[in-house]
Amino acid sequence: MRILVTGGGGFLGSAVCRQLSGLGHHVIAFQRSDANHLARFNVAVVRGDICHSSDLSRIAEGCDAIVHTAGKAGVWGDAAEYQQINVDGTVNVIEACRKNGIRCLVHTSSPSIVHAGGDIDGADESLPIADHFSAPYPASKAAAERLIIAANSEHLRTVALRPHLIWGPGDPHILPRLAAKARGGSLALPGPDKLIDTIFVENAAQAHLNALQELAGAARCAGKAYFVTNNEPLPQGEIIRRLLAAIGIEVRIRAIFGRATGHRTLVRHPCRRTRLRLPAGDHDRRGSSAPTGTVGGRFATECCCKRIRTECVRDIIREIGFSCT
Repeated sequence: MRILVTGGGGFLGSAVCRQLSGLGHHVIAFQRSDANHLARFNVAVVRGDICHSSDLSRIAEGCDAIVHTAGKAGVWGDAAEYQQINVDGTVNVIEACRKNGIRCLVHTSSPSIVHAGGDIDGADESLPIADHFSAPYPASKAAAERLIIAANSEHLRTVALRPHLIWGPGDPHILPRLAAKARGGSLALPGPDKLIDTIFVENAAQAHLNALQELAGAARCAGKAYFVTNNEPLPQGEIIRRLLAAIGIEVRIRAIFGRATGHRTLVRHPCRRTRLRLPAGDHDRRGSSAPTGTVGGRFATECCCKRIRTECVRDIIREIGFSCT
């Protein structure tokens, strides 16, 4: 297949490109900045902006599928910019599919779109999208997901994936921020005992490949949205401790109480417990996880779970390369 990956030079997008190319697909990474690191994976790199519909449609010509990982993340920022990139950009991606007869579209959404305040424990996709948001990021991602699901049709099969707290080598967001905060050996954290599920970046990428494969086949996932996690919820303090230990930083976690303020936020929704439930039968004996929902019961079971052990993360970092500096 000839596959266009928007945001292909980014954290998740790069993993998607590597895996697709490794399977023999012709992969085009489309993003605003250079992505020279993809050259050795035989990925064609094209610079462009999803906000420019004509450029996007031109690059998408001849493609069989689009994996749309591009977007503006972050807790704070200009609401208009989130709208332009995450919502209007998604409109352009959908239009590029329609203009070029592309039949498969996998979209990277966010579990933050269901957060309406308070903890979430054992939720699945029956949880509705929130009707109000405290920041422009989840608001824009909610609007984008609605567009993706509404675009599903006989001629264009769509699916939205909601990976939760992606971590791994090359992480430009969570781990560098944690490392900077923890250099003194102590880290103040609201709710360190609250359980949070996460996902290793290669697992998140594999889920996108599995979704694409399903769309190109029986398409039982078409028109649906799925949470994607490692299916191994752990206390967030333990997650942070293990990740930091893997890059040589030993840290003492101190619990803080009271209302958390924005400038003390280390991970998205740090005071909310997020446990996303998978139905029985959707993970194999190796601990592999699948997005929840009824998709043949085995959807994405090849997404091998990387447990967050210090030794495991350190080996991954050594093999692929990572630096917080």
